Amino acid sequence: MKLLVQLMKDKVAAVSLAVVASTLIIGLCAPLFAPHDPNEVHMELRFAETSWQYWLGNDHLGRCVLSRLIYGIRPSVLWVLVALATSASIGTVLGFVAGYFKEKTDAFLMRICDCMLSFPGYVMTLAIVGMLGAGLENILLAFVMMKWAWFTRVIRTAVLQYADADYVKFSRTLGAGHFRIMARHIMPVALPEIAVISSSSFGSMILQISGLSFLGLGIQAPHAEWGMMLNEARSVMFSRPELMVIPGLAIMVIVSSVNFLSDALQTALDPKLMTGRQGMKARIGTFLPKLRGKEAA
Repeated sequence: MKLLVQLMKDKVAAVSLAVVASTLIIGLCAPLFAPHDPNEVHMELRFAETSWQYWLGNDHLGRCVLSRLIYGIRPSVLWVLVALATSASIGTVLGFVAGYFKEKTDAFLMRICDCMLSFPGYVMTLAIVGMLGAGLENILLAFVMMKWAWFTRVIRTAVLQYADADYVKFSRTLGAGHFRIMARHIMPVALPEIAVISSSSFGSMILQISGLSFLGLGIQAPHAEWGMMLNEARSVMFSRPELMVIPGLAIMVIVSSVNFLSDALQTALDPKLMTGRQGMKARIGTFLPKLRGKEAA
């Protein structure tokens, strides 16, 4: 609740949170918000203009663009969120194990992470999709296989900062078990960093799945997805540019909102950043009147 209040004080963060939350709700309740079946074909309405019945017009098969945009939230955002949660969960568990137990366990897990992170992300994703075939499930599987190692390494670094703290040593002396120490003493202080790196990865994963779908490697027709909607509108990008602008704008808005929210979340969870920004604002507020006075003189 306290974190939510801090985010609400930042107007950009508040708007970003509202955009992300409303997008997730609309995606979850897509049948309630979509005015038409997203896969219903009406060839007589092919490339029809906007109307009261079809607010954003129709595509090359006469399908409702608005309905496809709403249903496209599910693979473009919701399923990406599921893949992110899976990757973060695996990375959190392994990162805690490596950072807490250290020594041979840490060395073994870090060498595996080094091997996984030695490949460029996009190249490895394309390789996995090439071996398993195109499809949303394979892309999400590729995301999990590539992202868990990055989460493990980052979270392991965060855990190392607190694993040798005095209160952790004191808990060990009192006979507390490893799981109890990690859950009660390390998880609460490491959770902010987990939240920040997860939110920062969310936007990049949305861009990746949209890009792969644009290349024809993601979700397959007739299902709706924002990247695939961009691909389908390429042939009429000059005669009907709005068919590309609409899904492109949706991707831009949700990714920008996620990135703004991630920055605000990092500032709210890190007192040093909060103090630094407040100090910068104070210095700017002091400097501007002096500058205006000199200009007036």
